[in-house]
Amino acid sequence: MAVIYPNVNGDKKHWWFTQRKLVDTYIKDARTLMASEELNDVTSALHLLDAALSISPRFETALELKARSLLFLRRFKEVADMLQEYIPSLKLAANDEEASASSEGSSSSSSSSSSPRDGVKLLSGGSSPGRDSSSFKCFSVSDLKKKVMAGICKKCDKEGQWRYVVLGQACCHLGLMEDAMVLLQTGKRLASAEFRRRSVCWSDDSFILLSESSSASPPRNLTEGENFTHLLAHIKLLLRRRAAAIAALDAGLFSESIRHFSKIVDGRRPAPQGFLAECYMHRAAAYRSAGRIAEAIADCNKTLALEPSCIQALETRAALLETVRCFTDSLHDLEHLKLLYNTILRDRKLPGPVWKRHNVKYREIPGKLCVLTTKTQKLKQKIANGETGNVDYYGLIGVRRGCTRSELDRAHLLLCLRYKPDRASSFIERCEFTDQTDVDSVRDRAKMSSLLLYRLIQKGYSAVTAIIAEEAAEKLRKNTAAAQAQAQAQTPIQKKIEERKPVEKYGSVKITKNNETKPINSNAYQGVFCRDLAAVGNLLTRAGLNHPIPVKYEALTC
Repeated sequence: MAVIYPNVNGDKKHWWFTQRKLVDTYIKDARTLMASEELNDVTSALHLLDAALSISPRFETALELKARSLLFLRRFKEVADMLQEYIPSLKLAANDEEASASSEGSSSSSSSSSSPRDGVKLLSGGSSPGRDSSSFKCFSVSDLKKKVMAGICKKCDKEGQWRYVVLGQACCHLGLMEDAMVLLQTGKRLASAEFRRRSVCWSDDSFILLSESSSASPPRNLTEGENFTHLLAHIKLLLRRRAAAIAALDAGLFSESIRHFSKIVDGRRPAPQGFLAECYMHRAAAYRSAGRIAEAIADCNKTLALEPSCIQALETRAALLETVRCFTDSLHDLEHLKLLYNTILRDRKLPGPVWKRHNVKYREIPGKLCVLTTKTQKLKQKIANGETGNVDYYGLIGVRRGCTRSELDRAHLLLCLRYKPDRASSFIERCEFTDQTDVDSVRDRAKMSSLLLYRLIQKGYSAVTAIIAEEAAEKLRKNTAAAQAQAQAQTPIQKKIEERKPVEKYGSVKITKNNETKPINSNAYQGVFCRDLAAVGNLLTRAGLNHPIPVKYEALTC
């Protein structure tokens, strides 16, 4: 009896053709929906592409359409998660970690005398090496085969070319400016190279037809190219300004650094959320170095409103509050930072996605946590000793000790105009959010932190005003007491001077028979003398110098 076996290869081939036909149908319908450029249609197209990728997970066309759909829907985080292996900074970080791990391994192997058998066990683990080590993921036989076949068959679309353009735009909106610039430049270079490769075998008629078609219907491609160019120019401008600001900060030119960062955060064109948070953090460092405590705290507040898990912002604000001896608020930030460190150690990874940038590495967290615990204990001891009321309000407001009332009023007015709670969320208008649902939470955090800073400034203004008024009153009391003492010291001397004062000139007093003095009117004698002298002058002018003087004037002229 003959046994008939099923045609396994035939069934697989039939299944493969059926599934491929279904995938092509999904992709065709998705292209039709994406052509309308409506949100609902693009969302429906995304569902169709997910269904196609569930059947064929590595289908290049479906991956490209899905990435472009997510980019159109402004779901940039999903694009970065989907293509994170192409992010340059993530590759560099992985290479640095591998280099550090290899150096540590070599140092430990040189210091320890382990047997070669143990080394074999460490290298050949239970799982396959390609699953654990990321270095083996760079090489793939299927990818190499596809690239070779693409070179032989001269395919029109080079594999991976669209990834650089789409991922570069997503990185720009996520605040990864350096990665975005590298990716966009790479995509532009690959597109130019692909166009040159394809145009080698073209005839003159092909170029004429291409120019006619592009001039007949230029809107979409031309607009996309212009947007691509403008986006790349904007990224380069922001990076140049940030580089100039950081260079000025490193050189000690704090006002120049503040000016460059202010141009970025106050620009007309909105900047991405992550990039703005980084610029606010750097400007806070510049304000801190310049001695402007209130401005530095305000920038830390904005950074934490945009990125609540920013470790550097929490450290800087806690140090600033400790500088002006606001130990209670500083302790609150340190406790928050301690909770964040414990969360990182518990999850064994830094907060946020893998591609998110941090100013601290995971291996540095245990040491920072020990230092933080010691610092919190010292602050608690100071608070227990009652040192919470001795706040340096002069340093907070930014005026010198012994300043005048006008200087204090001017500094207080500037701080109130900048950081009053009504204007706390004005910076949100110049921020481009990756997720619009975060706007309300950012606004609430900004208003709360700004209200706390505003109350602290008002309290400091009242305290410094009272100190200035008390100093003025004390100075006035000292001046009055000195004037009274001087008057009392001069009174006996004045009396002695008046007692020893000589008699006035002749003609001012008249001594009587009883040795009493009576004042004489000297003005009367002076008037008579002047009148008689005038009469003598008239006589001389009439008669001349040789004329004899009358008898009645002889006594007056003698």
